[in-house]
Amino acid sequence: MENKDYKLGLVSVSFRKNTPREILDAVKAAGLSCIEWGSDVHAPCTDISRLGEIAELQREYGIECSSYGTYFRLGETPVDQLEQYISAAKMLGTDILRLWCGKRSGADMLDVERGELLSDCVKAAKIAEKNGVTLCMECHTKTFTQYLDDALELMRTVNSPCFKMYWQPFQWQSIDENLAYAEAIAPYTRHIHVFQWKDKGHLEKFPLADGIEEWRKYLTKFSVPRTLLLEFMPDDKLSTLKTEAATLRAIIGEQT
Repeated sequence: MENKDYKLGLVSVSFRKNTPREILDAVKAAGLSCIEWGSDVHAPCTDISRLGEIAELQREYGIECSSYGTYFRLGETPVDQLEQYISAAKMLGTDILRLWCGKRSGADMLDVERGELLSDCVKAAKIAEKNGVTLCMECHTKTFTQYLDDALELMRTVNSPCFKMYWQPFQWQSIDENLAYAEAIAPYTRHIHVFQWKDKGHLEKFPLADGIEEWRKYLTKFSVPRTLLLEFMPDDKLSTLKTEAATLRAIIGEQT
């Protein structure tokens, strides 16, 4: 697989117990170029001082912020709080925010819930358009994007250049099912979360090296280069990041 000028980075929530400096040390040592900061621990949207410190650390390390990984949940968090998260994202130097869409799958929603959620999403997209940012929905179980048909309905209903998707494989689906989801949602996708998990009655994490060919297949579904963000380590250790980053470069055909 040829390198298509992908940007490679890390999701900071992979290491919630580590400081931003410790994480950036590891990101730099692993040869990654960007990071998605989480709003829950490392970069709360209300902590202006912390946001400024992180922005300064990024300049020191030469690492850019790919995105702001919020835990803003559409349908739950009041939409009028969104501007606070947007301001935080801009302080970090990014115009992409990751949001969660609802608290259950579309299949488990009543019609009235579905309508209210979609209405919230339209309102959020208008706020994003006004502020020149893009809101990307987490591709995740127990949210509206759990199933492809609902995710596509969401994108078509909101129909905004500022309202898009992330993609990641579902550990409970087959490779073919994940490939089908990836292909269909690719036109709406901005970033991809990369990990190698399997559901064997319980969740198990594996080294990315176990999924090289699988991931090469996934990435063929995205014709435009995407930002690839490593999320969580198979052993939860910061020291493993260097190995996982090397595997990610091998997947895209980059010399290590």
